[in-house]
Amino acid sequence: MMPPKKPACLAACLAYVQTRLDAARAGMAAAQESSNSETKSSAGDKYETGRAMAQQERDRHAAQFHEAQQLLATLQKINPELASDAVRTGALASTSLGLFYVSISAGRLTTAEGQEFMAVSAAAPLAVALHGRRAGEEVIFNGKPVRVAAVS
Repeated sequence: MMPPKKPACLAACLAYVQTRLDAARAGMAAAQESSNSETKSSAGDKYETGRAMAQQERDRHAAQFHEAQQLLATLQKINPELASDAVRTGALASTSLGLFYVSISAGRLTTAEGQEFMAVSAAAPLAVALHGRRAGEEVIFNGKPVRVAAVS
């Protein structure tokens, strides 16, 4: 099976981020609805506690939304058509450990064609170790040799 192309990997990363944005947006809306539906009762403390909990939940979802927006901004800076002969942001590296797309920290993703790869941020320890390496080069990572088979 041919390794996935960078545009397919970028599309999978964008889909992952969009899912996170949608989930955070829905969570914020649900928390706001919950807060709005809290009715004032004779036990005023119960009302205030419910509203405070709903606000905390909304704040948590807002933080997740902000984080997903930052991931999206990172992805928007990557040009998948740009060829790369060394491991760097936007590169797709085939190694002895597997296939890595240096982009965002999203873990194992699958392209629309069903090909798996690992989306790692440029700050990930493996990406840092491989940074600047070319096909045929090897680094020691966690005490084990990691060989770069191909970079695109």
